[in-house]
Amino acid sequence: MIALSIAGFDPSGGAGILADVKTFQALGVYPTAVITALTAQNVKQVESVESVNPDFVAKQIDLILAEEDINYAKTGMLYSAEMVEMVASKVKEYNLKLVVDPVLVAGSGGVLSQDNLVETLKKHLLPVAELTTPNIHEAEALTGLEIKDEDDACKAACELGKLCPTVVTGGHLNGRDIFYQSSLNEKSLGFIDGEILKSNNTHGSGCTYSAAVTAYLVKGLSLVESLKQASYFTKKAIENGSHGTLNQIWRLNQP
Repeated sequence: MIALSIAGFDPSGGAGILADVKTFQALGVYPTAVITALTAQNVKQVESVESVNPDFVAKQIDLILAEEDINYAKTGMLYSAEMVEMVASKVKEYNLKLVVDPVLVAGSGGVLSQDNLVETLKKHLLPVAELTTPNIHEAEALTGLEIKDEDDACKAACELGKLCPTVVTGGHLNGRDIFYQSSLNEKSLGFIDGEILKSNNTHGSGCTYSAAVTAYLVKGLSLVESLKQASYFTKKAIENGSHGTLNQIWRLNQP
């Protein structure tokens, strides 16, 4: 079992590509990783971002997929519209099943994207994705809707669900995730129960969650069951974390 992460590098180890790799490994999935950007940051602040040339990122993807049989990938920080368009083209070229974590702003408040990223994500990447996993701030940016409560989050999930299945994570509301998917014959809106944890160890929680969803999909779980298991895994990672970040090495004996 193998998965691909296409994301930025967080030198603190709590988020980004390192969080994805640790999550994949903790769940028994072999990680491959393509770095889209370098950051100077820690758990409290982002000082600067240096984007990798999209052509070089494309070479990384091509060389990995030339040798590895990979069906599932996830994205994290892509930073630029050019990078998003390139990744979308590779998803279609290799028929990848993609989980999109629409990283726009770090939990510490640092900007992790250029101004034109939102529209490019909506136009090029979300329509080729199997799932997107925004928190409420990312969902607001992607939809233009203000989210103050679960009803607002449901509206945002339904709006984004026109592009691809969407889970609006509940860490900034009451802990429940809101999932919406639409097909030709059915539209479904549901809740995945959770809780708000009183912890400072949340740096990288969005990366861990989306990586865990990807890992469970690789292992053959359904989308809904993958969301449930990823929510539980992320909760346990937060509970076992320290120094302001999660512990994705926490191991889970699950199918």
